[in-house]
Amino acid sequence: MDEATIAARVNDHFGDRILATYTHVGQHAVTIAPGDIREVLCWLRDQEGLDFNMLMDLGGVDYKGYDDRDHRFEVVYQLYSMAQNHRFRVKVAVPDDTVEVPTVWDLFRVANWMEREVYDMYGVRFSDHPNLRRILCHEDFKGHALRKDYPINKRQQLSRPVENLLTADPDHA
Repeated sequence: MDEATIAARVNDHFGDRILATYTHVGQHAVTIAPGDIREVLCWLRDQEGLDFNMLMDLGGVDYKGYDDRDHRFEVVYQLYSMAQNHRFRVKVAVPDDTVEVPTVWDLFRVANWMEREVYDMYGVRFSDHPNLRRILCHEDFKGHALRKDYPINKRQQLSRPVENLLTADPDHA
């Protein structure tokens, strides 16, 4: 089944809950509201003929400065069906960092770390996540490094001296 057919099935099933559709170079995607992500992913996973049983990637996008968007962030879910050998992309429109996206880690276990990365880099929070804390930056890091408004020359104070970082774990020095 090609992506256009998948997109048509998603549009037929969810109707006006689809905020936007996207097609570029043969890749199709739908954009939905945060509150619909669990239902849409479950439907794509469980629907006969779609069988999207693998979350390949989950990432964030900051659209600050894009005047054609009514939302600042997107959380992008890349799905794959091992049985059907097809892919599909679902985007969640997040107006700002006060809006939480429901976690999907219990639907796709790999989302646990991926959601933590999006939180760490963009500040998008995932409600009901069991361990939503920084994963790439240290706990004392101020801000979210991949946001477009993060100052490129901002200096961060280390949470412990550099010499301690080098000797803290001799197996990884």
